[in-house]
Amino acid sequence: MKEVYSIKEALQKIEHYCAYQERCHEEVEQKLRSMKMDSDEIDRIIAHLINDNFLNEERFACSFARGKHRIKYWGKIRITNELKFRGINQTLITIALKEISPEEYYSTFDTLANRNWESIQEKNVLKKRKKFCDFMLRRGFESNLVYDKVRDLESSDQFSSNQ
Repeated sequence: MKEVYSIKEALQKIEHYCAYQERCHEEVEQKLRSMKMDSDEIDRIIAHLINDNFLNEERFACSFARGKHRIKYWGKIRITNELKFRGINQTLITIALKEISPEEYYSTFDTLANRNWESIQEKNVLKKRKKFCDFMLRRGFESNLVYDKVRDLESSDQFSSNQ
């Protein structure tokens, strides 16, 4: 990467960076710092990006929430934590989570839970339960959903093994 950029060059480069994929303010600021821009220049460039609609935190948060849920199968807790980590405020996080319909959320949860339960080869029921719960909680699903689901899956396992 080049050592010193003029504001015009940096602006061109950062516009391309933002057009390629939705970015949050923090990512853009880090990129500009890596380009050795000073604070005044960074502020001017970010203001320009916001005015020209290259940078929009709400759009980023909504896109992030949809993508992480549909592609990575993350739950609301993990999505919320990741957005907070990126400096997104609570109002925008709430708006972003509304992008995921309850039907889609529960359908994804159910599919992921069933697939994971079937894939665990553990014979010991307690260890299998722990592996399942750890996996689903790591994905960011609510504990009450996870524990209700594990009870359902265990009872269906017992039912099928008794036949």
